[in-house]
Amino acid sequence: MSGLRIGVLGAGHFGRFHALKVAGNPRATLAGVHDRDGARAASVAKEAGAGALDWPALLEASDAIVVATPAETHYAMAAEALQAGRHVLVEKPIAATLEEADALAALAAGRGLVLQVGHLLRYSAEHKAISSRMRRPLYIDCVRIAPFKPRGTDVSVILDLMIHDLDLVLSLVESPIASVDAVGAPVASAHEDIANARVRFENGCVATITASRISLKTERKMRLFSQEGYMSVDFGSRKLMMIGRERGLPIPGTGGGRIEETTWKEHDALEAEHAAFAASILDGAPVLVDATAGRRALAAALAVTASMEESRARAEASGLIQKE
Repeated sequence: MSGLRIGVLGAGHFGRFHALKVAGNPRATLAGVHDRDGARAASVAKEAGAGALDWPALLEASDAIVVATPAETHYAMAAEALQAGRHVLVEKPIAATLEEADALAALAAGRGLVLQVGHLLRYSAEHKAISSRMRRPLYIDCVRIAPFKPRGTDVSVILDLMIHDLDLVLSLVESPIASVDAVGAPVASAHEDIANARVRFENGCVATITASRISLKTERKMRLFSQEGYMSVDFGSRKLMMIGRERGLPIPGTGGGRIEETTWKEHDALEAEHAAFAASILDGAPVLVDATAGRRALAAALAVTASMEESRARAEASGLIQKE
């Protein structure tokens, strides 16, 4: 196949970026853009140098579809595209339920189609910086907080923000989840806007993840430790510090301890994601974030949600929080 034609379904915040990346991809052509808001679709399509098409016409004009619609529609739209024989890049989360995720995986496998899930951090320089240094984490602490924005509040902060760190943790810990203990609360929207989860894995690793979209500042940090050493990461300043025995300058008086302080130069992760999508379709390259990875991230997010609902019920029963 040459001249890969990719259509973008959804012209919202991320849909616009997807359309621009497809338009700039030397291995692809933007077949068109569709959105239920026709004016928005026309604006994004014009900016990206393509046409605004209705959904049947976009399917007909495309070899592959990027699904960047609201989260609750991911399954229906991705399934329709796969059933039409189109490769699919679906934004995270892959679907709303594990059954839907399994159905999408089966559709893609049965038709020999590429199904890639948009967990963008897997393509980032920060992911490589961490995973190349910390291979067997025993404890991980993640904090992701940001000011409130109406965009994304159609789902809880778990599926909006925390799922990124859940996927990052899952990519570092190759073990099934043993248990989850979570708590959260809606503050500015109808869904939880702040949440904390403690995830224990069967291999003994523990991860604590905090996400908030009602904070006064933006902050993303991670701390990890293992037998390999201790790592502190500040994603905002792109700084990583690791104390261990393999890298960096010797630390006097520690019996062989070393400290490494480094930064990374971020590349365009969305561009890398689209390059990988094209390579999987055109070259048969392995799909880095496939349906299995998307399902695992969704399963973790749903486990956090279930635990959070149990915690909320206990808090309401005790009077700690008031029922709405």
